[in-house]
Amino acid sequence: MTVAEFNEQVQQLRQRYPDDRSAIMGALHLAQARHGGWLPTEALKEVAQAMELTPAYVQSVASFYDMYHLAPVGRHAVEVCTNLSCALVGAQQVVEAFESELGVPPGETTSDGEVTFRTAECLGGCGYAPVVVVDHRYREPVRPDQVPAIVEELRGG
Repeated sequence: MTVAEFNEQVQQLRQRYPDDRSAIMGALHLAQARHGGWLPTEALKEVAQAMELTPAYVQSVASFYDMYHLAPVGRHAVEVCTNLSCALVGAQQVVEAFESELGVPPGETTSDGEVTFRTAECLGGCGYAPVVVVDHRYREPVRPDQVPAIVEELRGG
């Protein structure tokens, strides 16, 4: 998608809202898709220009939400909920199992660029804790002994 096409789509989004600043979430989503799954500085500037906002404002919104990535991410994403419901039933052990299997701590991407591993404050699956989201698909509940198979699946095994 070209910058002109991006701007056109953002303008269409802005028309859907009484306060057109509300379109910023959709604009960031479009920009992230346009830039390979993350938001480099250039993408934030494009959103700011299309939305007639300051880059600082756009950055503040993008940095607040977990769904926006301000650094390159892997081809696959693994997120483990660490909120109270998940924490009470073993989320930390699941985090440690992923850390061991992937060889990276939360917030990092594996050296081959394949998997970005993150923790999340809440993934909305409290009744089925602990929750793990793999490439936008929920797996619940996940036990530490299931982690090696999940990682093997991600790696094509």
